[in-house]
Amino acid sequence: MKTLNDFLNGHPSAPELKAVVTAVASACVEISRVVSAGAIAGNLGSAGQMNVQAEEQKQLDVITNDMLSDRLRKCPPVAGFASEELDTIEATGRQGGFLVTFDPLDGSSNIDVNVSVGTIFSVLPAPADKLLTESDFLLPGRRQVAAGYAIYGPQTMLVLTLMDGVHGFTLSSNGEWMLTHERVSIPKDTKEFAINMSNQRHWADPIRTYVDGCLAGKTGERGKDFNMRWVASMVADVHRIMMRGGVFMYPWDKREPDRPGKLRLMYEGNPMALLVEQAGGEAINGREDILDVQPSALHERVAVVLGSASEVQLVRNLSKV
Repeated sequence: MKTLNDFLNGHPSAPELKAVVTAVASACVEISRVVSAGAIAGNLGSAGQMNVQAEEQKQLDVITNDMLSDRLRKCPPVAGFASEELDTIEATGRQGGFLVTFDPLDGSSNIDVNVSVGTIFSVLPAPADKLLTESDFLLPGRRQVAAGYAIYGPQTMLVLTLMDGVHGFTLSSNGEWMLTHERVSIPKDTKEFAINMSNQRHWADPIRTYVDGCLAGKTGERGKDFNMRWVASMVADVHRIMMRGGVFMYPWDKREPDRPGKLRLMYEGNPMALLVEQAGGEAINGREDILDVQPSALHERVAVVLGSASEVQLVRNLSKV
C-alpha cells in the first residue's frame, strides 16, 4: 500500500507544490491527535472571543489555526496564507510559489459533542515579482492547483486533488497517510440529499421545489424515494457524498437577503467544489459553477449546491426558470 510520500514522489507535480501538500498533511496529523485528545487535554469549549466571521471561536479553532499557520510559515514555497479564523492574510516575505487558504477546523461547533470535524485547504499560485497583498488571493476557484480536506472521524482521512482526480489517504496507527481510495468517483445519480430542513421557510423557490420533489418520493414526479442526511459539519456531509454520492445544499435564504450564502467561498466553497468536480460531480452557487465565481473579498460568502451531477443539474435548471 502506497504512502502519501510514495504517491507524491511518483506524481508529475512540481516539487514545490508537493512540499506545500506535505506541510498541510503533516499539520493534519498533528491536528488529528489534538482533536482526539478532546477533554483529556482540556481543549474543549469556547476560547472566549469572536473571529472575523462574528462567530464564537472554540479553543480548538485557535489551536488548530496556530498549528497550520506555523507549518506554512516554515514551508519555503509558501508566499502567504489566509485563514477563516484570521482577519486578513499573512505574508511570509517570500515571492513566487504558492498561496494557501484554509478552514482549520470545519464544523467546530460540533466538537464538544464528538461529531466528525475536519480541515479544508486550497492552494493557489502566488505572484512571482511583487509584495503580496490581499487582492492576490482573490482568484476564481479554477485557478487552484490543489485542494483537499482532512476528516477527523472514526478514521482520520485526507482527501486530495492535484488536478488529476481525487485520492483518499487513511491515517495509520504509526502516523503515516496510506493510499486507501484511488480515483474517487461520485456516482452521477443518487437517492440522498443533505440540507438543514429547519430553514425551509426561508429558501428561494428553486430549492424549495427541488426538496419538495425529493420528499414526495415514489408518489411524486421523481418516482423514487430519497434519504435525507445532515451532520452540520461540511466536511462530514461532503465526505459522505465523495464516498457514495448524494447532493449537499447550503443555499441562499431570505433571512439575510444581501448575503449570497453562509459558507465561505475561499475556504470552503472553492476547495470542495474542485474536489467534487475532479471526482465527476458538479458544484454550483444556484446558477453558475462555484469555480467560475470571481471573489471580491477575502471572507466572501457563497451559496453551495454540490454532489452527484444529475441532481445538481436539476437544481441548476430549476434556478433558470
